[in-house]
Amino acid sequence: MKALTPTLQISPFLSSSFLSNPTTSLYPKKPSLPPLNAYTLSLIRPLRATRKHNAQLSLKAQQSSTEVSGTEAKGITVPPKQKAWFYEDYGGGEVLKFGEQVEVPEIKEDQVLLKVVAAALNPVDAKRRQGKFKATDSPLPTVPGYDVSGVVVKVGSQVKGLKEGDEVYGNINEKALEDLKQYGSLAQFTAVEEKLLALKPKSIDFLQAAGLPLVIETAYGGLERTGFSAGKSILVLGGAGGVGTMVIQLAKQVFGASKVASTASTKKLELLKSLGVEVAIDYTKQNFEDLTEKFDVVYDAVGQCERAVKAVKEGGSVVALTGAVTSPGFRFVVTSKGSVLDKLNPFLEAGKIKPVVDPAGPFPFSKVPDAFSHLETGRATGKVVIYPIP
Repeated sequence: MKALTPTLQISPFLSSSFLSNPTTSLYPKKPSLPPLNAYTLSLIRPLRATRKHNAQLSLKAQQSSTEVSGTEAKGITVPPKQKAWFYEDYGGGEVLKFGEQVEVPEIKEDQVLLKVVAAALNPVDAKRRQGKFKATDSPLPTVPGYDVSGVVVKVGSQVKGLKEGDEVYGNINEKALEDLKQYGSLAQFTAVEEKLLALKPKSIDFLQAAGLPLVIETAYGGLERTGFSAGKSILVLGGAGGVGTMVIQLAKQVFGASKVASTASTKKLELLKSLGVEVAIDYTKQNFEDLTEKFDVVYDAVGQCERAVKAVKEGGSVVALTGAVTSPGFRFVVTSKGSVLDKLNPFLEAGKIKPVVDPAGPFPFSKVPDAFSHLETGRATGKVVIYPIP
């Protein structure tokens, strides 16, 4: 693995020299947000405290955005260096640095090179930056980022199903905690195995697509592992988070749950109901384990397994994503597959599963440290997305 060769001095987000080079610049000088659909706005309203913020989002939503298209991507000359965020040491958000001379990764025969349009953060990104996976991590320095949406600009010799110009999305790391890539998605270009990607549904934009891969694959894999099926009930702990919003929708729309219950704070209960939750539990006022009703499956996305096992039926299952595991709970760590995204694409195309993007964002590429800070409050709603990546 080649070492990164970054420029440590932070340069302006969009330098004139970069914009003047048509081979690397794919956006106008003042990129705007893509249109927000009615569903997204309906989620934002109950979650934001002021009308001023909503008015600003509505104004931006009316502006047209310029995104790299598949046709435009075919003419891109890939530069030897790129802009990217990276860290040379493990630690807090202060270790993040911005460079304009970071190497563009070489692709292997089973990989494609993507022009990144949007990326998203997950709790695992922060844990990795903190050094919690040192034993299985890639060498430092590291360009972080798992989730990506973008356009294929180069294909390896063994790639069969994708071609230049394809608009795709996926999680670039097959294993969430091991064999991690040194060059992640918080960069202009990233290399990804074909098997980890799927074509982006035409009904969603790059911003929305970037927030889906890791959480929707985690949600689906955990449900599948429990043997969840039509007619079963489920309790989702942390239903307003990235994974939780997907578990709720998949349980209802894909697996045919008979009843979905979920926990969230007071201001996020309406979001839960809009996603299909019949029993919305305000965890600031009620202990979910005190409910008389028990559930076939409890999906714990917040690390409360010891309490979760008290809410499951005898013979039921408890999925634990984080924290200590109490029997009959089990730890679930996702293995990403593009085939899972392919399987779920029809539900996205039909609008049965809807991406949920945190209303504090999207965060521009220049504000990646702010995006990490927001993620690490533990109060994000849906996914924290970085967009646009120029």
